[in-house]
Amino acid sequence: MSAPAAPAVPARQIVVRGRTVEYRQSGRGPDFVMLHSLLTDMSAFVRIEPTLAARHRLTFINLPGYGASTAIHAGSVKDYADHVVEVLDALGLPPTAGLFGNGFGGFVAASLAAHHSARIGRLVIADALPSFPPAARAPFHAMAGRVEAEGMGAVLDTAIGRMFPPAFAASNPGLVEECKTALAGADAASFARACRALAVLDLAPVLAGILNPTLVAVGALDLTTPPELAALLADGIRAATFRIIPGCGHCPMLEAPQALDALLESFMQAA
Repeated sequence: MSAPAAPAVPARQIVVRGRTVEYRQSGRGPDFVMLHSLLTDMSAFVRIEPTLAARHRLTFINLPGYGASTAIHAGSVKDYADHVVEVLDALGLPPTAGLFGNGFGGFVAASLAAHHSARIGRLVIADALPSFPPAARAPFHAMAGRVEAEGMGAVLDTAIGRMFPPAFAASNPGLVEECKTALAGADAASFARACRALAVLDLAPVLAGILNPTLVAVGALDLTTPPELAALLADGIRAATFRIIPGCGHCPMLEAPQALDALLESFMQAA
């Protein structure tokens, strides 16, 4: 598998409450908003974009501290969710817009739906869970401390290990380097804040507030948000659909774009 091609449509910027937000839009049809993970930026969607853009108007948003998006002093995942709502409003996106989030973007999407359910339409959460077990919180604190002390370069190899199964990473060196380059450009302080927000996150008390039709998907090989814990997220959301993507780790847009596209198409077209 080669590295992703450059997107055909260039990124744009909008200022929201004095903060620059980098975004990109492509395609035509019903709106679908895409939020990236802690370990990528919006370039992670390039591989799945062509097929999705044939059916949807896509809006890709770089979260605070990624790309040209200004950092914010967020202390919780809900702070990021509230920020994304402001971006949706500033872009004039309708309340019927679907929302997809992977990893950290999935946690943000779940929090957004829990607190602003009427602001979006269908919800897709890929590779997330209600909260991390105690033993899984320590790596987030460790990564936060390392990037604050040494910069983003100190955690790039660790990040790839959390993102891709070893066999996939070994057989896709070009893609791995593209991902490292994208992550290296993230703001270290923003990355550290996001790590700490994930370490203390507990979505379980608010999941009942998600009234949107919801798909929870997870890679079968995902060690960061494993299927048995992702299933708990689906269990907490009223009438959520749960699907496991075979042979995939934490980033289905890059690892299994065709399988993910099939899941999204089936879910978005469901009555």
